[in-house]
Amino acid sequence: MKILFGFGLDDDQLIGQAVQADREGLDLVTVSDHPYLHDRLDAYAALGVILGRTNAVTAAVNVTNLPTRPAPMLARTVAGLSALSGGRIALGLGAGGLWREIEKLGVEPLSPARAVRALEEAITVVRALSGGGGPVTFDGEFYRVNDLIPAAVPAPPIWTGSLGPKSLAVTGRVADGWIPGHASDWRSDRVATSRPLIDEAAVKAGRDPRDIATIYNLPGRITTAPLPATRDASGRWRGGSVAQWVEELTSAVLEYGAAGFTYFPIADGTPATTALTRWATEIVPAVRAATGTRTPPPGQPLAPEPRTSARPSVPDPST
Repeated sequence: MKILFGFGLDDDQLIGQAVQADREGLDLVTVSDHPYLHDRLDAYAALGVILGRTNAVTAAVNVTNLPTRPAPMLARTVAGLSALSGGRIALGLGAGGLWREIEKLGVEPLSPARAVRALEEAITVVRALSGGGGPVTFDGEFYRVNDLIPAAVPAPPIWTGSLGPKSLAVTGRVADGWIPGHASDWRSDRVATSRPLIDEAAVKAGRDPRDIATIYNLPGRITTAPLPATRDASGRWRGGSVAQWVEELTSAVLEYGAAGFTYFPIADGTPATTALTRWATEIVPAVRAATGTRTPPPGQPLAPEPRTSARPSVPDPST
């Protein structure tokens, strides 16, 4: 079994945290993507530096703001990072949410329905432009390429941040994983009602729902002493002692089928580097041991490989 354990990086300590996560044996580091904010680093510029400063950890944007990054160029960017890092990259994709901010970059706004269609089309384009093969021509509703040679490297795992029913169905049809929105976890109503929609769409598309990983963004405190309650009145995870974290995450894997966790420290006065160390060296090894999670040899990326190495045929968008 292969479960991802990651860490959500803070812009202010980006490189130091990434190097620490790599050194302490985590599988994944992630950065956010808000290109309309002046005080945030460009996500893919950051990813390039992170991958250049680390040796084994996989990196991902959690999640890519697709409306500001056209799919054909995104495919080329991700292919380059994959080639240079030995495949240590995953592609998180979002249809776009803060449209008032996105429009400041000169991007044409899309209705929710069109944004979802663009998301599915983007996944098709990224896969088509990966893995080698003959020239690709694609004339879609949102993206067009003409006689373009795919990159030789395979497409990375593609995870979506889907929220609504239509985008959840896209995840089931074409994605490799799902990152539940609003840091919802395995005991939440959101996951309980959303994951069946992914599974239903997967089955209709002839896929095995088990091939679509659920990777949770998980904020919380790591305390020195056990907390009386690890969840608040609404049922949201608050955190707790190392033993409480280990018990909860072990249950998430064995009982709820969780495929990964990206930890985000809570601002409670604990230095982020201290929280990262406790997560990476105390909680993660214990959960790996309890769940039988496989860890890779040094230098080998752990990001789940695409389920098929064949580049999919490009559908005719007119049909």
